[in-house]
Amino acid sequence: MTQARRGLLIILSSPSGAGKSTLSRRLLAWDDTLSFSVSATTRAPREGEVDGRDYRFLTEAQFRHDVGQGEMLEHAHVFGNFYGSPKAPVEAAIDAGRDVLFDIDWQGAQQIQNSDLGKHTLSIFILPPSIAELRRRLEGRGQDSAAVIAKRMLKSWDEISHWAEYDYVLVNDDLDETNERLKGIIEAARLRRIQQPGLIEHVRNLQLEFEDLQ
Repeated sequence: MTQARRGLLIILSSPSGAGKSTLSRRLLAWDDTLSFSVSATTRAPREGEVDGRDYRFLTEAQFRHDVGQGEMLEHAHVFGNFYGSPKAPVEAAIDAGRDVLFDIDWQGAQQIQNSDLGKHTLSIFILPPSIAELRRRLEGRGQDSAAVIAKRMLKSWDEISHWAEYDYVLVNDDLDETNERLKGIIEAARLRRIQQPGLIEHVRNLQLEFEDLQ
């Protein structure tokens, strides 16, 4: 008998360049019932980005209004811009039994873990194999200027220092192996007792059957 399942809030965090965005895309391709939390941001769109698909692009005034109304599950100020996760679509998804994936930093992770949805979170931190490899990956992306890369490298240790606040920590020295470990963690977390509200009714029915045997 298949039990109804509550969705997970799956948090992936890492310093820039450690691989969380690539791993997020692989997870979405692996399971089409898993949806990506589309963050809101006040930064300008990059070339090719689409509002509502890559981000919800808001003015600072709009963003501050949503925060004030409690409409953001988490929010942070990063590299001069605001980022946050709209709460309503996340609640709707997990109530319908769909997992939601978050590609966010440690500040956002803490806010979600301390929220009223915190008991349904699964948090995973991705570490790079080395700092030298982290820099190589940032430079290899070709997305940022040398100044931005330098800023990200300076921030990376602050992000790494929060590794112990997560449920699981993976060293991404091989992308394929890390991806397989991630899938295993998610499959196990989906079976946590709190994610299966239908178990209560199932156990009650077992009790009734047992009593009928007496």
